[in-house]
Amino acid sequence: MEGVDTCTANGAALQDTFLSHQAVQCGFCIPGMLCAATAALDRDDVHSMDDARDSIAGVLCRCTGYQKQVAAIHDVAQGRVACRTDMPATGVAVGTAVTRLDGLAKVQGTDSFGADGIPIDALMIKAIRSPFHRARFAIGDLKPFVARHPGVERVILAEDVPGLNVHGVAQAYADQPVLAQHSARFLGEAVALIVGSAETIDHDDFGDFPIQWESQAPLLTIDDALSADAPLLHDARPDNILIHGRVVSGDVDAGLSMAAAVVEGHFQTSFVEHAYIEPEAGWARMDGDVIEVYSPTQAPHPHREELARILGCSEHRIRVIPSAVGGGFGGKLDLTVQPLVALATWILGKTVGMIFTREESISTSTKRHPATIDSRIAATADGTICAIDFHGDFNTGAYASWGTAVANRVPVHASGPYKVDHYRALTRAVHTNITPAGAFRGFGVPQAVVAQEQMIDELANRLGIDRLEFRLRNVLRAGDALVTGQVLPDSVGIEACLLALKPRWEAATAEACAANQSAAAKRLRRGVGIAAMIYGCGNTASTNPSTIRMGINRAGDVILHQGAVDAGQGSNTVIPQIAADAFCIPLQELKCVDAATHVTPSCGRTSASRQTFVTGKAALLAGQQLRAKVLNTLGQEPSANVTLTFGNGLIASEGSKLDLSQLPANEFGYVMMAEATFDPPATPLDKDGQGSPYAVYAFGAQLAEVEVDTHTGTTRVLRVTAAHDVGRMVNPSLLEGQVEGAVAQGIGLALMEKFVPGVTLGFRDYPIPTSLDMPRVDTILVEEPASIGPYGAKGIGEPALVPTAAAILNAVSHAIGKRMYDVPATPEVILRALDAPPS
Repeated sequence: MEGVDTCTANGAALQDTFLSHQAVQCGFCIPGMLCAATAALDRDDVHSMDDARDSIAGVLCRCTGYQKQVAAIHDVAQGRVACRTDMPATGVAVGTAVTRLDGLAKVQGTDSFGADGIPIDALMIKAIRSPFHRARFAIGDLKPFVARHPGVERVILAEDVPGLNVHGVAQAYADQPVLAQHSARFLGEAVALIVGSAETIDHDDFGDFPIQWESQAPLLTIDDALSADAPLLHDARPDNILIHGRVVSGDVDAGLSMAAAVVEGHFQTSFVEHAYIEPEAGWARMDGDVIEVYSPTQAPHPHREELARILGCSEHRIRVIPSAVGGGFGGKLDLTVQPLVALATWILGKTVGMIFTREESISTSTKRHPATIDSRIAATADGTICAIDFHGDFNTGAYASWGTAVANRVPVHASGPYKVDHYRALTRAVHTNITPAGAFRGFGVPQAVVAQEQMIDELANRLGIDRLEFRLRNVLRAGDALVTGQVLPDSVGIEACLLALKPRWEAATAEACAANQSAAAKRLRRGVGIAAMIYGCGNTASTNPSTIRMGINRAGDVILHQGAVDAGQGSNTVIPQIAADAFCIPLQELKCVDAATHVTPSCGRTSASRQTFVTGKAALLAGQQLRAKVLNTLGQEPSANVTLTFGNGLIASEGSKLDLSQLPANEFGYVMMAEATFDPPATPLDKDGQGSPYAVYAFGAQLAEVEVDTHTGTTRVLRVTAAHDVGRMVNPSLLEGQVEGAVAQGIGLALMEKFVPGVTLGFRDYPIPTSLDMPRVDTILVEEPASIGPYGAKGIGEPALVPTAAAILNAVSHAIGKRMYDVPATPEVILRALDAPPS
């Protein structure tokens, strides 16, 4: 990516102001935004917030929600140029809105993303992909084909894979081939790789590739896959069900029998595309007998493990080096381009790159699981929830990917943040001939909440109880047990979140009532909705460790090795904030080594809202342990409250000095070092889903205000107020950014986004929210510290998205008096609901 032109004063001012406003997350879209906004400012086109919003309307962003960029652009237009905040003093980095430590390269346009590092002379790859959802195929003689294309060096097939031709995030369920052999299970599946010069790959027409296809009838829906005569997608399984999930407590039938009101609903959600702005890209090269793989990955160490199995070699012969990640949201947890470039490089011994087209990216990348959900919720006359009966089927596509995680996580969360004595939640992940569904910000929980929180509204309405009040009557509190039997000791902030929303709830409800009495209300209807959530941070009922290394070299530098990939969420800033305070060093004096498998220990995957909590806790422990070692060497008590200074080969403390040049260095070049691992305590679940699946839970609630045009069916989100219990704010402005970006994705999930295989080929076919679609977003951060978390902190990345769509859909239903059972609630869905007879 070329650097951003800052020749004009407006361009330079925007760069500084974007940084100070934290208007940067992954950074991939930022050069485009800066260029568009600079042009508008230079034309003197920006005089209002609406003008600022218009200036970047043609630049898509998937991370931020646009709010901070719009504010920054407007500030520059008004002559308010902000500079980056000063670095915090020793011991107070946590809780400070530190400017993103990796932000400068993002606003300068110099960050290196997956395609940026590909050497100019690298060979490139074109994949031959299935044109059918399900087909058998035979590849003919390749020699004439290669002869017709002199720039082609090699065609690679499944039989050329030296190790195991399979990968998957859960090894026990790994089932996706690197290259399909004999049969393809989804439209776009790769069956062969053409490796050649960049010019050949760019310009040759490979329509003469020798392959014969035999199309077969595909299984595209869950009903298709579960029918009695459905063919098996995977012979190793007895049916097309990947896995069952189950959490059962109490006696649901007894709970239903004591109810004064029971509501039920049948809900359907769609495939949702991650729509990260950076398509998959990467490259590999040999360094002696070691292969280096560069790509935008959310999981460097897990990817190294998988690549070792594919290449049939030791992990020590593989280095996975993450490039900057241009948006991920779970979509860059699975292997995509990595095994293809690694395989070609391994076979040819040459540097090889690959860049997916947008069509390839959208047609082959994992998606949010579509869900079919049947739910019943019951309550007593006083508004106490007495039973929940939930069944959810999730279309996991052709391969497992994260289907196991979705089926296991959803039953734990379908109770919502409520105390429920009688509970049954059953789920299935079902294989079909569609691109695999994987991890997407919430692992199925947003789909479940779409159903459950709408049913909560129905139940409150049925009993004549205010919808917010109904939730307050049933929320979990510290000391309560979840439906898994796990008792929550602390950090249960859902009541505080709902109470924080109450003033806006009362005002918005009154405003909507008044608006709906106006003449315009015959067409434009206002509605207010609310939704609440609970979300377990980390992997479900399984091990989930992160390891942090900190060391001091002979020069007196304090160096942090942290392998938590920053996909825009801020781990490159938040983890150093925690480590600096733990060691009691000014943040600016801490030197950071970012993720790469040969220089940083494993911090696991950037997923499941775990990095601030899990890696942050490892950083806290490592910082404390290294400080204790330094104090011990200086003859001080480990808990001594003394100031340490470092540099020039010395450590000094209140008159004591230590000459580091006299100390032996270890294999990493450190004279003192600490390495700490944190694995949050969790227990496996029994056959009824009883146990402690997560060490800590995030809570939150969001309030949405909408206006529905009953003539066109279009919905405009006017305002979202989001209250989230984050445990402890490590970096408040980064937390706000996560919430604002999540709201944008939630709007897409609720109202507009629907991936259709074979039809959705790019952003023209797949609208995502632009700056013009975004409402005002007010974020309220609630602190209910988690005793197990680093300084009390827990995750926000996924929790911020979980309630958004449900709150919007509840607001739509409040506006028009019709429940939204099909999601997204596009204009067609809303008009159909308006035309339906009363239920």
